Amino acid sequence: MMRDRTAAILSGQPDAALVYRLFFVQQVCLALVVQIAAIALAIRLFPSLARFLPNTFGDMNAPLGMAALFCAISLFFSEPGRSALVFNISRLFAILTALIAASLLLGTSLGVFAIQAASIYGGNVLRPATAFAFLATVAIFARATSSAVSIIADVVASLLCFTVLILVSEYFFGILHIVGPSNAGLTSAPTLVCLVLLTVVAVLRRAEYGMFSIFLGHSIGSRIARLLSPFLLVLPFLREVGRARLISSQVIPAHYATALLSSTATVISFALLLYLVFRINSMEIEIHDLTLRDELTGLYNLRGFQLLAGQSLRLAQRAQTTFSVLFIDLDNLKKINDELGHETGSAFLAETGTLLNSIFRETDVIGRVGGDEFAVAGQFSDHEISTIAEGLEEASRMRSNKPGHPYPLSFSMGHVTSTVGSRESLKDLVSKADKAMYQQKRHKKRQTA
Repeated sequence: MMRDRTAAILSGQPDAALVYRLFFVQQVCLALVVQIAAIALAIRLFPSLARFLPNTFGDMNAPLGMAALFCAISLFFSEPGRSALVFNISRLFAILTALIAASLLLGTSLGVFAIQAASIYGGNVLRPATAFAFLATVAIFARATSSAVSIIADVVASLLCFTVLILVSEYFFGILHIVGPSNAGLTSAPTLVCLVLLTVVAVLRRAEYGMFSIFLGHSIGSRIARLLSPFLLVLPFLREVGRARLISSQVIPAHYATALLSSTATVISFALLLYLVFRINSMEIEIHDLTLRDELTGLYNLRGFQLLAGQSLRLAQRAQTTFSVLFIDLDNLKKINDELGHETGSAFLAETGTLLNSIFRETDVIGRVGGDEFAVAGQFSDHEISTIAEGLEEASRMRSNKPGHPYPLSFSMGHVTSTVGSRESLKDLVSKADKAMYQQKRHKKRQTA
């Protein structure tokens, strides 16, 4: 379990389960785009169909409808697992999308053709054509993994998100008359929906290969990114809408409305910052524990024991109190592994960890410092550590007397206590406790011989 948690936190790869779920989201998005674009093109070819469909479908001009259709096909064929031939076909459709977008951009940049384009195709095509150009570029390099090409694809995907965000905010500000009475020149609703859906698919596709993978990862940082992104996206627009509404209503002075909304945004941003810091600190503590703890027993490993027991010893020396180290060796572990298997041996080790945690205080430092060796350090007097060692032996005997245990849970132990004012190091104390443990182990062997 500890190994799984470590992999989940430290792995930079996308979460396979999350990618699998998002695959179906992509399929739904592409299916909706194909349907919208097909209906819009059908109305252009057969105007009589407009009587049976909502009027909004007729607002999507033919070139943008073809661009949306070709781009959806390209993204569908570029899914992971497709053959090289199919992926080349996807690039062909992406190139066709790029050509349509380029022709619209070139035509819009020419004065005479701009009038013709507006009259023939309807509406403003410059901004959505730019978005489709970015979409085509991302589709062409959808599976790029080499560093340079991948960076280019991610940059273009970022520009795509920025462009579509402008189009969406422009559309809603226009239809709601947030900043003025006119909504002329807005991107049509079907075109905007197709762009949003295709952008979602393109970004999710790049997230499996490029920098956007941070949103699909296992780690706490990825979960934070997924949680905060909606707030960070929506908050500025809510502030702008609120500011425009308050100013236009003239209920409160304009300067006070601006100050009120700015302060509110600051408080919300600060709250998000506090949450982010809290989660990062939690992640740091978790990773710190993963590097200092033994995954089998949950106790500190050798590095963790040396670090924390050393700190505890320095505190005891500063406070002029006694400090003890108990060294424990689990008897017969090799014999248990040989006769009952390593799983049984691991169970004995885990049970030892549980037993030690139940006997010692939370402030004591308990570690597994070797294969079958444990150590406990804390501010004990010599009498206290002797009493605890006897209690540990009694607890192990009680466990061994229970039925179903072919081998007793038995320890060899040795302990040492530093005197007040002693400047002995942790290494010296552990070494003395280790020697005392071996004396007890040799004594046991002489008794059983």
